[in-house]
Amino acid sequence: MNFIVETSARHVHLSQEHLEILFGQGYELTKKKELSQPGQFASEERVTVVGSKGEFKGVSILGPVRKSTQVELSLTDARSAGIAAPVRESGDIAGSGPCKIVGPAGEIDIAEGVIAAKRHIHATPADAQKLGVENGEIVSVKIDTNGRSLVFGDVVVRVSESYALAMHIDTDESNAAGCGREQYGEIVK
Repeated sequence: MNFIVETSARHVHLSQEHLEILFGQGYELTKKKELSQPGQFASEERVTVVGSKGEFKGVSILGPVRKSTQVELSLTDARSAGIAAPVRESGDIAGSGPCKIVGPAGEIDIAEGVIAAKRHIHATPADAQKLGVENGEIVSVKIDTNGRSLVFGDVVVRVSESYALAMHIDTDESNAAGCGREQYGEIVK
């Protein structure tokens, strides 16, 4: 069974507290476009992410707001900005990299929260059953491209009724496999 493989570029998830520091009291994100995962969206707002060696301007904020602020970079991005970003599942930010985030109304220094997202598959329970996998299982996924096909190992399966079937990889991984706009993968045993 094939599924869509989406490239997740650098982005930020903000807590409401941090959103208001960066954009102003009572601020709410402006939805730009829906993402593949139900209820998730890219916002119109952008911030600058600053590390010890460099910065990225115009970084997208994904909504809705979260309990904790998190910055997701590729390992190449993290290295070039001078940020230590461990490979982690989203939400696992304890002891992760620090950075500064700058918005139009203020800035924040986060002591932790910068990660390189572990590649993963979102699946509903029905999708997981069809794929023959369980929540938390680690699988390999083959991606066929013209001249750069790859098998990605260490792909974590995340199962929830609130998900839509899709695999997420970062820009380093997408570039390594030469992925195009509409890319598909399949689990290999």
